[in-house]
Amino acid sequence: MAFSNPSRDEIKGILQQSNNIAVVGLSDDPSKVSHMVSQAMQQKGYRIIPVNPNAASILGEKCYARLQDIPDKVDIVNVFRRPEHTPPIAADAVEIGAKVLWLQLGIANDEAASIAEQGGLQVIMDRCIKVEDSILLPNGK
Repeated sequence: MAFSNPSRDEIKGILQQSNNIAVVGLSDDPSKVSHMVSQAMQQKGYRIIPVNPNAASILGEKCYARLQDIPDKVDIVNVFRRPEHTPPIAADAVEIGAKVLWLQLGIANDEAASIAEQGGLQVIMDRCIKVEDSILLPNGK
């Protein structure tokens, strides 16, 4: 069966119901797309939880080495990693009880999608969370 992203209405609902976004591969370099996207989402009112073993904090939030180290509930696992690195991240997202696995624009992996879906997560691939949020919720949540 071919993968398809949720409808725009479903994505809007996901964004409206989400607060905590764990960002795997969030860079502490402000010129990187992961940083710019996460900062924009933070400014829209989402809590960004950085997952980066090489930084202590990013965007004023404590960094965690792995998803399993995050003590709080995670709604969305937003991934800025190459497609071949995403299946283990999907398994980790299932393990921590996240609701959504979101692979950023340009990132898609059928194995990761299958792992996440079998674990009960909604999956969005090859879409930018910031773009979707701007289009679907221009005035905020």
